[in-house]
Amino acid sequence: MANAMLHQTVGALQLLSNSESHCKVGNNSVRLLPRGFKLEGGFSKRGTYCSGQRKLGVIQASASETSVVDPVLSPLNNGTHESRKKSNEAALILIRHGESLWNEKNLFTGCVDVPLTKKGVEEAIEAGKRISNIPVDMIYTSALIRAQMTAMLAMTQHRRKKVPIIMHDESEQARAWSQIYSEDTIKQSIPVIAAWQLNERMYGELQGLNKQETADRFGKEQVHEWRRSYDIPPPNGESLEMCAERAVAYFKDNIVPQLLSGKNVMIAAHGNSLRSIIMYLDKLTSQEVWPFPCFVQDDSSFPGTLFLKH
Repeated sequence: MANAMLHQTVGALQLLSNSESHCKVGNNSVRLLPRGFKLEGGFSKRGTYCSGQRKLGVIQASASETSVVDPVLSPLNNGTHESRKKSNEAALILIRHGESLWNEKNLFTGCVDVPLTKKGVEEAIEAGKRISNIPVDMIYTSALIRAQMTAMLAMTQHRRKKVPIIMHDESEQARAWSQIYSEDTIKQSIPVIAAWQLNERMYGELQGLNKQETADRFGKEQVHEWRRSYDIPPPNGESLEMCAERAVAYFKDNIVPQLLSGKNVMIAAHGNSLRSIIMYLDKLTSQEVWPFPCFVQDDSSFPGTLFLKH
């Protein structure tokens, strides 16, 4: 898989994965290194390489645990490596939202628009600290407030102090009224695009129900099938397969072109929409995607960050 679980200690991160794997974006591939790679004092050291003139690595961070597989320069041809390095790098950062008020109450949330708890706010800020040195040119979020709050709060910790600004393209009037007329201000801003296609999986008739009470009513096996099967949706809801169709299509049509143009992109979204994107990037099967350690449970709070360079 595209990431490996890490245990965080003071001043050091120790890779715990026993195997290596490959990830591919377009024509660029990367090998993720096996057990034993150690990262001292932050995200500065290198842990992967890739073919050609690109480089690709993965960082996953959260308030409770961190995963890091960071890149090394691939062999360069003639010319200064500094200028080549800048032109050949782009970063993709995936952030899972923090704890919501319905996470706290153990309710199925899905596409219901519920804000973060105080703990969720703190988790988003902590995730922001973990990526504070990574340049961000564009931000994509879902249309749900918990993902948007997570993105905004994370960026308050960024060392470049650029201001994230939500783009309003829903009408000509909205575009005109939100226009910025200072070039200097634009340079110090980061456009934020909200897209419903990045929303959490829609849980249908489970939305708003208590998870434990639902298991008691329908049986643990039935609820487990609704939550963990790839192609079986809950009543009048979406399966992971259905969620993946919209999330991956949006990612390929709108976000991949930004990455290929060299822009660093952050996506703040949800367990299932991000799981779908990771499944696409790493070519995971429907069986492999569920143990993915960045997003242990769907529709629950586990704020995390996946960092991808190509």
